[in-house]
Amino acid sequence: MSTASDVTPEGAFNIRAQAERAASAAARRSGVTVRELVDMEDLREMSALLESVWGRSAEGVPVHSEMLRSLVHAGGCVTGAYDAIGRLVGGAALTIAAPAGSTYSLIAAASPNSGDKGIGQAVKLRQRAWALERDYTSMVWTFDPLVSRNARFNLVKLGASVTAYEVAFYGRMSDEINGDDEADRLVATWQLDARRAIAASEGTGQEVVAPGEDAEPLADGPDGKPMLRRDSSGLWCRVPWDVVALRRSDPGRASRWRVAVREVFTRAIAEGGTATHMTRDGWYLLTTEEPE
Repeated sequence: MSTASDVTPEGAFNIRAQAERAASAAARRSGVTVRELVDMEDLREMSALLESVWGRSAEGVPVHSEMLRSLVHAGGCVTGAYDAIGRLVGGAALTIAAPAGSTYSLIAAASPNSGDKGIGQAVKLRQRAWALERDYTSMVWTFDPLVSRNARFNLVKLGASVTAYEVAFYGRMSDEINGDDEADRLVATWQLDARRAIAASEGTGQEVVAPGEDAEPLADGPDGKPMLRRDSSGLWCRVPWDVVALRRSDPGRASRWRVAVREVFTRAIAEGGTATHMTRDGWYLLTTEEPE
């Protein structure tokens, strides 16, 4: 919850102070120190971390250290999270974007060996504090619509909202994470000074549960189970529990999931819908209400 330090001497709410406090608290909880990276040695280590998470493609590492250095020089930010013995265990890269007051998060990752300790949230909240300190009030990035864990992190843990669906954003990708299929992406918009983002940063964001049996059934998924339902909250769309594993074991079914979810989202967004939540068991909530 907000504290006295989040109020300016004039009595106004100090969003910068709140963001700094929330970022510091998240870092303490996850046992890391999060800082900006500028030196080439640190940036090379960051490039290697990103490679360990995302792998290599025919074009090489996800982001070269020289590109990261140029990004920092151009006014962007590379953030690294270090554990108690000084190992780099997480990080992200951020650039300035249009329109004015916006930023774009290019890539983020936590070490595969770090466990689920909240490192990702510590890194993103440090990005938020960095942006607000410089009067940037929104952040945008893309993510795979079928990866429910990432969706829940973005929508619930951070308080972002889905504002667009990009068909084949990266064309056709072929790797261990994306399989061999068209790489659709959802566009997440994080309004950094909104009540929704503040609540998420303090662990008081709204949780939702999957639609009950009284919700109107609209369609089944490729697994033969309910995928699309509607109730008074809005439109509910389910995605596979572990699409990365499904892409390895049954790529055809994984591709059918992509097509089915693509149809739901493109239609819903065209009609003014926004995805605001992801339940623990893989249901998106799309609503036409404006996120707070």
